[in-house]
Amino acid sequence: MEKPRQQRRPDVTALDLIGGREALTVDLHDPDPGWPGRYAEHRQRILEALSAADVEIEHIGSTSVPGLAAKPIIDIVVTVADITAEEDYLDDLLDAGYELRVREPGHRLVRTPARDVHVHLLERGDPAVDEYLLLRDHLRSDADDRDLYERTKRMLLSRRWDDMNDYADAKSEVILEIKARARAARGVTS
Repeated sequence: MEKPRQQRRPDVTALDLIGGREALTVDLHDPDPGWPGRYAEHRQRILEALSAADVEIEHIGSTSVPGLAAKPIIDIVVTVADITAEEDYLDDLLDAGYELRVREPGHRLVRTPARDVHVHLLERGDPAVDEYLLLRDHLRSDADDRDLYERTKRMLLSRRWDDMNDYADAKSEVILEIKARARAARGVTS
């Protein structure tokens, strides 16, 4: 049974990066057959923590793509009914051992203290979820784009980054190119 929900309120209007900027010191690892199992463990942990909420959970990011080298960080997206109703999900995830890292408009991020699992919380219907799944599913099925993405990540990780978000931003151009091909392969024009 879901907790009673307060009337919808305005979302936060700015980025709150709890703990400030962090230098990126992670290297790419060869594909690890244990990544899906780590996802499954955390999926279950999240489901148990949010048993009173109606959520959807997906494994996203490079660790969700078999055969793709990745930073050894499991990325998970969880959709909630109302991102502004943090009382419906945030305290339960913190009680389950996750730590709040990001609070920004439409998005919250909690992670493990070891920083090896990132849980992205978005509101159900947020187009970003479809974008994550579009990229994941295309990379799972297209070896050429999977190789391009891995080469791009290796090249970018050969540099020093003052913050993981800067590294993520640097991948944007190739991600947009890959998603455009994914849409074309699906016959979608927008």
